[in-house]
Amino acid sequence: MAVTRLSLITWRRPPSAAPRSAPPGFWGVPGEAGPGFGPGAPGPPPAGPPQGGESPGSPSWDRPERARLRGREQREKRQRLRRERAEGREGAAREPRVPKWSPKEELEYRHPLGPDGKKATQVPLPPRYSPRYVEAAWYQWWERGGVFRPPQQPPQGVPHLSLVLPPPNVTGSLHLGHALGATLQDVLARWRRMQGWSVLWVPGTDHAGIATQAVVERWLWQRRRQRPQDLGRAEFLREVWSWKERHGDEILEQLRALGASLDWSRERFTMDPGFSRAVTEAFVLLFRAGLIRRDLRAVTWSCALRSSISDIEVEPRVLAGPTQLSVPNCPHPVTFGVLVTFAYPVEGDDGLEVPVATTRPETLFGDVAVAVNPRDPRYLHLHGRRVRHPFSGALLPVVSDDSVEPGRGTGAVKVTPGHSPQDLALARAHSLPLLSVIGDDGALCPPGGGWLQGVPRFQARPLVVAALAQLGLLRGVQDHAMTLPLCSRSGDVVEFLLKRQWFLSCEEMAREALQAVTSGRLHLVPKFHEKNWKSWMENVGDWCLSRQLWWGHRVPAYQVREPPGAPGAAGVAQEGPWFVGRSEAEARAEAAETLGCSPGQVQLQQDPDVLDTWFSSALFPFAALGWPEQSADFGRFYPNSVLVTGSDLLFFWVARMVMLGQRLTGQLPFQKVLLHSLVRDSQGRKMSKSLGNVIDPRDVIRGATLQELQEKLQSRTLDPKELKVAQEGQSLQFPRGIPECGADALRLALSSHNVQGPEIRVGVASVLTQRRFCSKVWNGVGFVLRALEREGGVPKMDPEQVSPVTPLDLWVLSRAAAAVGSCWAHLERLQVPGAAGAVQSFWLRNFCDVYVEVSKASLQVPSLRPSALATLLACAELGLRLLAPFAPFVAEELWQRLPRPEPAPNTICRAPFPEPRALARWRSPELEAQVAAMLELVRAARGLRETFRLGGAARPPVLLQCPEPARDWLEPLGPAFQTLSGAGPVELLPPGAEPGPGWVGAPAGSGNFVHLRIQGLLDPGPARAQLLSRLTNLERRLRSFGEAQEGSQQHQAAVLRAELTRLEQALKALESPEFNKNN
Repeated sequence: MAVTRLSLITWRRPPSAAPRSAPPGFWGVPGEAGPGFGPGAPGPPPAGPPQGGESPGSPSWDRPERARLRGREQREKRQRLRRERAEGREGAAREPRVPKWSPKEELEYRHPLGPDGKKATQVPLPPRYSPRYVEAAWYQWWERGGVFRPPQQPPQGVPHLSLVLPPPNVTGSLHLGHALGATLQDVLARWRRMQGWSVLWVPGTDHAGIATQAVVERWLWQRRRQRPQDLGRAEFLREVWSWKERHGDEILEQLRALGASLDWSRERFTMDPGFSRAVTEAFVLLFRAGLIRRDLRAVTWSCALRSSISDIEVEPRVLAGPTQLSVPNCPHPVTFGVLVTFAYPVEGDDGLEVPVATTRPETLFGDVAVAVNPRDPRYLHLHGRRVRHPFSGALLPVVSDDSVEPGRGTGAVKVTPGHSPQDLALARAHSLPLLSVIGDDGALCPPGGGWLQGVPRFQARPLVVAALAQLGLLRGVQDHAMTLPLCSRSGDVVEFLLKRQWFLSCEEMAREALQAVTSGRLHLVPKFHEKNWKSWMENVGDWCLSRQLWWGHRVPAYQVREPPGAPGAAGVAQEGPWFVGRSEAEARAEAAETLGCSPGQVQLQQDPDVLDTWFSSALFPFAALGWPEQSADFGRFYPNSVLVTGSDLLFFWVARMVMLGQRLTGQLPFQKVLLHSLVRDSQGRKMSKSLGNVIDPRDVIRGATLQELQEKLQSRTLDPKELKVAQEGQSLQFPRGIPECGADALRLALSSHNVQGPEIRVGVASVLTQRRFCSKVWNGVGFVLRALEREGGVPKMDPEQVSPVTPLDLWVLSRAAAAVGSCWAHLERLQVPGAAGAVQSFWLRNFCDVYVEVSKASLQVPSLRPSALATLLACAELGLRLLAPFAPFVAEELWQRLPRPEPAPNTICRAPFPEPRALARWRSPELEAQVAAMLELVRAARGLRETFRLGGAARPPVLLQCPEPARDWLEPLGPAFQTLSGAGPVELLPPGAEPGPGWVGAPAGSGNFVHLRIQGLLDPGPARAQLLSRLTNLERRLRSFGEAQEGSQQHQAAVLRAELTRLEQALKALESPEFNKNN
């Protein structure tokens, strides 16, 4: 069959312009195997021998050259097979997946610093990227130079950004979840600072009442066998302050290592004197407004902590049936999800009984009545009767109440007001006595503890059931689905205890907070959180502020000392009057005025309880700026511009800040709230010390051996059993430790995830990927610096003023302008991952993978060299300013080495962030579309090379087949195609024409095809055998996924199927008679 071909133009690469091999790019779907500019894709091959005038119809290469390529191909094949065997080609699931990395010898910065602490950047650039070298000394220089402090007197009209760091627990340690929040905030702060805004980012730590007291108590017991009661309150508080001084700086060191640009001169601690005054002032104002009152209620109580907890600190655990759980201070697991039915004998000799069912038989001692529905026909005859308590013999009334559901259980319920909020409401409605039978420590106690006084509640449970059976009153035990309330702080099963506490009424404040969102004055990002906000605000209850701790802000309430009062009507002792004041003297003066006596006659005793930690934390946005005083910072930076915090704190913290901020200051504390995802480990598990997957950001930044990780665990105050499990988890997840990745890589890994979903998975492997990105940037700028050095430098001109000459010059500048616009738009909407993606895409897909490679040829042509150098410098300088908010260390290190026009800022932190309007003249969407089509041709050509395993030195002839309109723009882009694809002579093939035997082709977009001549470059026999082997292997891997494929498996299967199709087409081409006849 005759072949018709029209050769329009042939591009040949001059020997001096032959490109070197480039690292694989990041094109296509991340992680996709096979051809393309992606991980695993072949880079542009190294220069081979000049191909001369070889055309598609010319004879094959000479035999020595062919033999050399064969040998190289065989070596590459053997290396590949060894890698495949080592990695296990069956695709078997490994749990957990350990990232592959090789320890590298990190470079140290050893040059002297300048007088102001600045690094020496005139020294030669190290040949390879080392985070230890790059990140040395910059943070200290920034901090010393006041880069993070807002100007005291900014020019008029300068906008400001103010935000506060969500205060972490002072005695804790940051994990990757904290690092995510800090990174997002720092990106926003650095971006606005580069825009010339006045930026204030306030750091602080929280005293964390429950968590800190628990840690210190455990430490005292492990080291000295002492309990707080052995020391007394004052001495114990001294121990806590001492602990804080020893360990409180750890978080600050972690934030500095991460590069967080906080204004450390304004650091706050929630127990500082100034902050404590703000807490007292808030309590007094709310009390005098009638929103805080003391009341007797059934509060949620943690027996392990011996303190009340907030309702939102209760985590519901759904049980489908009998379930054994470990409970703090219980020697054996406790079974929950069991319903016990027993009978209450009715008073009299008629033998009647009332069966009741309960999941908590140990509370039977606190029963004061049995309740039935007034319309339940089964119990109409018992209205007004009494039943006899099985153990005490006391007669309890049968009361009728509409709240009882006849269809649940037996239709009759035991009323235990001391341990159920619902029963408490029912008891008060029927004027029943209030009885508590479980003490603060969870043991049964008088007056209702009966014969089991002092026995822990869950140990008493089986004893009660056995006693009921012995009395003949047990009617059955059955499986029961239920929801068990657990304390999120201690893991304890929540108990409801009757306590007098201080409560804050939230209903009115909640209505105002809801209106702030519905009116658009407060924006929640992402918007779907508004639904949860509305639901919570419409159903908010009173907030119990009292905590039975020693560490924290003591309640500023004072009780007048009186002899014990007479029992009240409900059998509960009455309290003496309470007075609230900013000091004891103020409370005494008010008490004297109220009681009509002199202050000296009043004896007061301050409430021993402290306030809920979340109460003081809710004041942080304004108390950290000096409130209640009208300080300069408060007047200038309040309200805050934005709050960035985890979505799990929407109700714990955000809602309370909004409620108290509006009530106490008359303004919303911030206009926007960015609620980021929760961070899980690479296996999707919650970060937990007991699992050993809590990662200190510094260990990722600096690297850590497994021994160092385990030594750090041992320094924590963990339970011995918990410590053992954690160490086993670390050994499994980090058998070789954690590699040194650097702060920039960690920040980029955290910034690149979709942080506005429910959760993200972060593992060391994703951080290693970002370290490779930093290395790519390092190499790209290093290439620019070497090119400038060879040329003797270029005029120091503003990068925005560069005028491109070649199409690729204009294209890369157009892509830079597009990246600036995309980054700007995403950051304005608080979409940090989108902004980070735009910046990285420019560096990888446009600058390093394409323009740097193409510029190597341009630099060899004198007429093109000036434009190429100017474009390289403009892209590098502008790209580093784009990168600076996300990866400040490597951006500063490289930016300091680039030539810049004077006057120039002394740090990239103050350099102007690129503006889309200034770069609008570079935009050329038409050229971008043309280059994108050309790169599709490159991808197809590379795919064919990979499919047939052509050696890197091969320069096969190429035919491009495109529609007629494409030929006009394809011709000037031909040299770029030849460079990037590693092609030999390139010709255009008319539409509809066939290339003839010895050629293989692949589609490259709409109507475009690429044909490679492989005749003479490989032997059909061995090539067919290799393709068949790869086909068999791919089919086996596809079968290993099975029918049910989810998530990443679906993606992997799609990639493998695409590769399978390519191999089948390649095999078909090799088996064609035309190919074998002409080979």
